[in-house]
Parts: sequence; C-alpha cells; structure tokens
Amino acid sequence: MAEFLQQVVNGLALGAIYALIALGYSMVYGIIRLINFAHGDIIMVGAYVAYFSYELLHLGFIPSLLLAMLACALLGVSIERVAYKPLRDAPRIAALITAIGVSFLLENLFQVLFDPKQRPFPQFLARTEYNLAGVVVSSEQLLVFGISVLLMIFLNWVVMGTRIGRAMRAVSFDRDAARLMGVNVDTTISATFALGSALAAAAGFLLGMYYQQFDPLMGFMPGLKAFVAAVVGGIGSIPGALAGGFILGLTEVLVVSLGYSTFRDGVAFALLIIVLLVRPSGLFGGKEIEKV
Repeated sequence: MAEFLQQVVNGLALGAIYALIALGYSMVYGIIRLINFAHGDIIMVGAYVAYFSYELLHLGFIPSLLLAMLACALLGVSIERVAYKPLRDAPRIAALITAIGVSFLLENLFQVLFDPKQRPFPQFLARTEYNLAGVVVSSEQLLVFGISVLLMIFLNWVVMGTRIGRAMRAVSFDRDAARLMGVNVDTTISATFALGSALAAAAGFLLGMYYQQFDPLMGFMPGLKAFVAAVVGGIGSIPGALAGGFILGLTEVLVVSLGYSTFRDGVAFALLIIVLLVRPSGLFGGKEIEKV
C-alpha cells in the first residue's frame, strides 16, 4: 500500500504539470479552434527565462517564475499576432501547419543560440524530503502541486469571474455574436494566448525544477502528452484538461512503477487512441451540433 501511495504522489505531481500545459491547449482551441503545437516550445522558453533570471539577474524563486510567465505571455501574444491572426479565415490546415512551423522555429533558434546540450536547472530552494507513514514527499513535489493548484484556481477566477473571462466564454460560444455585442474579439484572443502561454511558462519552470535539467527540446514530448491529456479530457474544456492531465500523469507513473518504463510514452498515445474510439469528444466534452 505504501508503494502504491508513493506512486500516486509522484503521479499527482507530474499530472499537475500536464494539466497546466493542457489548459493552454484547451483555451486556445476553445477560442479559435486551433491546435497550437508551438505551445510545447513555450514551455522550453519559460525554463530558459527562469534559468537566465537566476544566473544573470540573480532573482529568487518567485521573481524568476513571474518573469518567465510575463516573457512567455508576451511571446504568445506576438506569435498569435504575427503567425496566426493573418490565417484566421484560412482553412484550418494552414494554421495547423503554421503552428508546427513556429514550433520548429523556436526549437532550432534556441539550439543555435544556446547549443542543444542539457543544462542543470538552478536549485532555487533547498531540497527537503518528508516521510509520511512510509510515503516520501519531496519539497519539489509539494511546490509543483501547490503552484499548479494555485494557478488553476487563478485561471478559474479569471475565466468565471472577470470581464475578460466572460468575453472569452462569449467568443468561444459564438465569435460573430460576441463581436456584435461589443466584445473586442482580437483583444480577447490575445488575452487567451497570453494566459495560456503564462501557464506554459510556469509548467516549464516546474518541469525544470522537477527533473533538474532542461534543453531546447524539453517541451516537445511534454507538449504532445499534454495535448493527449487535453483530448482525453475533452479539448476545449477546462475541467477536462485538469482531469486529463492527472489521469495521464498517474497512468504514466504507474506504468513505470510496474517495470515498463520503455512503454511510458506508448501508453500515453494508446490511451489517446482508446478514448478517441470510445468517446471522441473526450471525458468532459459535449457533442457539437454542426450548422449546415
């Protein structure tokens, strides 16, 4: 039982990071129906900003986290304005290909600027371990889970309790009707990218702290897995992104604990296939009526 509970703790910490990343996918898809495959590389940018905040500016934990979120929010808005906004009325495949192109651009740009080798992530805080009835919980796991939960609560408040959140929900439901009611659609879409990218930056910071290393390709696989989590939960649904992230994190850790670590990535995509076959809309997704 202690071993099982230990794996549950590990899975919750990892799942919280996946959930943060999946939220960005779901928010962008809910607003403009775009799978932003550059989202995973914004994770990487957030880790690099945090690293240089510590090494060059000598900032602490919270300032480095906030600076990484701010920098990636500005990056997300810039990407939307330059790469996605001109293609808003184009076929979806054009925007999808552009998103993949932006992803490759960021990955290769950072490999050229900072070389592709892995770097140790800064130790912002001293590591401490707590033994609770045979279950070992590290300070990194507590921070990862706590910060993720706080950011999720903040996101829920923004979406459900603020004016920009109401605008996001209106644009997600019907963009043209929202525009007729006086909603600034361009500003709302930019705010969505800014918020989603800030969450991705936080996830990159937490990933670097969790694995104690980072590199220009660090966001590729977590980004894909978070996309799986978003689809499993129901892409476009915020509760679905949360549920999908925790389900994927727990599944991955349990597979590794059973001795099948080489299948940890394969199991994630097998889960995606099963969900798409059984319930294509995801666990929390609803059936959409397409107007003809």
